Amino acid sequence: MPLIELDHVVTIFGNDPEGALARVRAGADKKALLAETNHVLGLDDITLSIEAGEIFVVMGLSGSGKSTLVRHINRLIDSTAGAVRIDGTDIMALSKKDLIALRRRRIAMVFQRFGLLPHRRVLENAAYGLEIRGLPRAEREASARDWLERVGLKGYEDRYPGELSGGMQQRVGLARALAADTDIILMDEAFSALDPLIRSELQDELVALQRATGKTIVFITHDLDEALRLADRIAILKDGRLVQVGTPTDILLSPADPYVEAFVRDVNRARALTVDSLMQPPALRLSEESIGEALAAMRRTKSDVAYVVDDGRFAGVVTKEGLERAAVTQGTGEAVAAVAEAHPAVTADTAIESAIPTLLESPHPLPVVTEDGELAGIVRPESVSEVLVSERTQADLVETATAGQAVGRRADIDSAA
Repeated sequence: MPLIELDHVVTIFGNDPEGALARVRAGADKKALLAETNHVLGLDDITLSIEAGEIFVVMGLSGSGKSTLVRHINRLIDSTAGAVRIDGTDIMALSKKDLIALRRRRIAMVFQRFGLLPHRRVLENAAYGLEIRGLPRAEREASARDWLERVGLKGYEDRYPGELSGGMQQRVGLARALAADTDIILMDEAFSALDPLIRSELQDELVALQRATGKTIVFITHDLDEALRLADRIAILKDGRLVQVGTPTDILLSPADPYVEAFVRDVNRARALTVDSLMQPPALRLSEESIGEALAAMRRTKSDVAYVVDDGRFAGVVTKEGLERAAVTQGTGEAVAAVAEAHPAVTADTAIESAIPTLLESPHPLPVVTEDGELAGIVRPESVSEVLVSERTQADLVETATAGQAVGRRADIDSAA
């Protein structure tokens, strides 16, 4: 069961939202509803689910409904129609007491302008969520100190927010949300007011902290680069409607309509996509075979190169030509792992941009390994070329010198492989 579900949610702002709902049911969009009834359509029949432990990014232009959507999760906004469920419970049906308990124990929120209490010290701000929950002072301050240290603010516990930079204040807000130890963290344009360098650092820290804690993070942004950097999945909104939900790879490579295409048109795909989006299984994987058995397998599959796994880990490559020589010098009964040649490899989460230099130097499709060194697949140079070239023209090639080299040397690499 998903942790968070929105089920056909419609939200209308105005004096008579229930009356305006009939116009929406009849097909009126945001513009038409405003013109006909002077009501604003905030969300238009939104259905989506968010899994526990993922970073789910909601993005769109100003007025798209992204902040409205996220405020339904902690019921700062009530929908006109539809259901919002957390762990299967419809929060629209909660009593005031139960709703307050939900907000205190299950959901934390980080704001764009930090939302800190200026008259309280950093430690008190970080402990505030636990304070309103009623935890003893020693316990809540111990947790707050721990999280302040983890976000890089050890030594600033007794300062006031006004004595900190914008980036440091945002770290206090993040520490407060994490110290509250809720299942869900809502982040509304949390990094948008920060300088690019500080913003990038906090994005990396957020991903690392999420991996360490397993929190479910719902993050609002209007910046596609930020969404691609953070998200497990992305939802794109337009005029209150859900246009597309998918992984960063889905959004980049399979945009649902011209609106999404416009979002992704200028994205540096080589930087945004990782190797696993292009990974394929190797044509031939060898492990315990002898040289003779490996040669037979290569002839059977018409493979000129094979990838060798030894004790579960990638051990190197062998070529048909190399095995034929080894069969003469060492005999066909020798283990193929003994004659495998070392070969550079990349991990699945490597950005394509970072993998291209290694790919250019490789005479064979590039092996992709897990963090434990297991062979996960291979990446072919032509796959990189294809994903970096738009459907229309090579003029849209992502503007990186390395990517340009990849296209220019494609024929040489193909023939070597």
